[in-house]
Amino acid sequence: MAKPKQIIRPEDITSCESTQQMIRKARKDGVELFFDRAEDVKPCPIGADSACCKHCSMGPCRMNPSDPYKRVGVCGATVDTIVARNFGRMVAAGTAAHTDHGMAMLDLFRGVIEGTVTDFEIKDHMKLFEVAQSLDIETQDREIKEVAIDVYKELEKTYTQVDGEIPLVKRVPKKTLETWRKEGIVPRGAMREIMEMMHRTAMGVDQDYENITKQISRTALADGWGGSMVSTDISDILFGTPSPVEVTVDMGVLKEDMVNIIVHGHEPILLEAMMISADAPSLKKMATDAGAKGINLVGMCCSGLDVLSRHGIPHAGNFSSTEAALVTGAVDAMTVDVQCIKQDLHKVAGCYDTVFITTNYRAKIEGALHIDLDEHDPMKCTDEIIIKAVMRYKNRNLPIEIPRVTAKGVHGFSHEYIKYMLGGSFRGGYEPLNDNIINGRIRGVAGVVGCTNPRSKQDFSHVELVKELIKNDILVVQTGCSQMALAKAGLTTPGAASMAGPGLAEVCETVGIPPILGLGACVDNSRILMAVSEMVHTGGLGDSIADLPVAGCAPEWMSEKAIAIGQYFVASGVFTVFGHTFPITQETRFQELLFSGLEKKGFGKWGFGSTPEEMARLMIEHIDKKRKELGIDKARERVLMDMSDRRSLAANE
Repeated sequence: MAKPKQIIRPEDITSCESTQQMIRKARKDGVELFFDRAEDVKPCPIGADSACCKHCSMGPCRMNPSDPYKRVGVCGATVDTIVARNFGRMVAAGTAAHTDHGMAMLDLFRGVIEGTVTDFEIKDHMKLFEVAQSLDIETQDREIKEVAIDVYKELEKTYTQVDGEIPLVKRVPKKTLETWRKEGIVPRGAMREIMEMMHRTAMGVDQDYENITKQISRTALADGWGGSMVSTDISDILFGTPSPVEVTVDMGVLKEDMVNIIVHGHEPILLEAMMISADAPSLKKMATDAGAKGINLVGMCCSGLDVLSRHGIPHAGNFSSTEAALVTGAVDAMTVDVQCIKQDLHKVAGCYDTVFITTNYRAKIEGALHIDLDEHDPMKCTDEIIIKAVMRYKNRNLPIEIPRVTAKGVHGFSHEYIKYMLGGSFRGGYEPLNDNIINGRIRGVAGVVGCTNPRSKQDFSHVELVKELIKNDILVVQTGCSQMALAKAGLTTPGAASMAGPGLAEVCETVGIPPILGLGACVDNSRILMAVSEMVHTGGLGDSIADLPVAGCAPEWMSEKAIAIGQYFVASGVFTVFGHTFPITQETRFQELLFSGLEKKGFGKWGFGSTPEEMARLMIEHIDKKRKELGIDKARERVLMDMSDRRSLAANE
């Protein structure tokens, strides 16, 4: 007799109260979510360790490092070669995602310059000139359009150049760049690096794991200092550079008496165009004529974080909550573009009569309605989306259940605003940050970023890790789904400084900032690269990024993009810890290279922790090691949070 299936309690699946409530409703409604599938579909242990090679038809070959007879494939490739190839292909895929995103933004920029795109314009002239100056483009006494054309031509090399160095390496600290040049890993152009990475990892090509690792780093750097950085810069130029804004988040932002439209994905073009359409008097009137109080645009995932940071648009939740938001029955339309979009969103939307629309020619979903977004006439698409959402509102016939949970936080801390925030209009700079690290008020800086994953309890590791870090006087910067996890937990307000250690709390209260600074979408990790570079340029904390008392972490990572991000931070000099799993076979020379050998060459290194406490310990130990090497260490111990601390924090949330 078959053993009955065990139903896992929602509170064991997610820390998000809204998502817990919607899991219960979905089960009651007979609707399957990806949390349930995560229980039914168990991960392959061989694949999870990257110990399987399927790059040719002689296999697939399964490796077993503990068995001397199963440490090579049919072709003779060793386990080190195979895990390096698999890791490299993940980096190539992640880099391709961010690079294609960045190129889409650059194409839009070209259209604006040429006048073929008329619904958008260059909003931030100062950012345009700053980017131009960083590329050694003359700006004195020149027209905006002239400068913009030169910026476009230079940034295009990021993708198409086949030799030389990508333009934005001009921003890299001198010693860090010297290390890259010595090791031969300065990116030439993203297309070439991705192409070469895929070629070298094919059967019978590169069979030296150390040589493969060089191309892995080179490819990843083409993402962080190329595709992602270009995307962030162009988004700022066209839509405005973010500055702090208070935003409401969580599923309670959905309104029963309004036409609710969720925009989910990664490229900001869609939601920026939706904002224009939603403000059109004719469409507003259509909504009120249907009986609604208005049109309620809500962001989700990273495109939501883009407009949250720039415009204060409310945000419903991160990757793991995308299906759950549909279960409310209150979503009249969900529209998506690219990346991190579950195929079954279309199916879940259908269960609640929600209009589900794909908009990007790269990312169609079988059976879903597709309305192509043409950047030359974007409102043709977005107007139609709103019309369909209004019609659905008018014909609502299913019960609605919206979680009454919201949180407010401050977001939009761009690299440029941080300079202003620390130094003011006339003395903007990172001197106050560096000084407070040197004097010990701030122990170091940590980037906590990345996805959520149904193999981990949603949001839990993000929140608990960050509580440990700020308790130990470590300033945290965030991007992506991690940022939303902390926002829902109430940790992105200036009042959260009360949860920090005394030194960090003093700095936060003086400046008026939270101890966690939200920088935007996952592609905006390039803002963190700019910040650490500025810390080096400011002085007093070493000559390269690898000298800094900083660390990074993706506690609940999910996407290949996360691997690319992690590798470009490691190659830049940052100790980077991943949680819940890591796609490397244990006790291989390739693992030793990533977790130790790269640091000896002047780079950062990888780390892994299975719990938020272990991740925090690894990061704090590394930061303290760097403080000691810089000669700014003071006798201090890691503060461990006991139960009374946790009860106190919970009371403050």
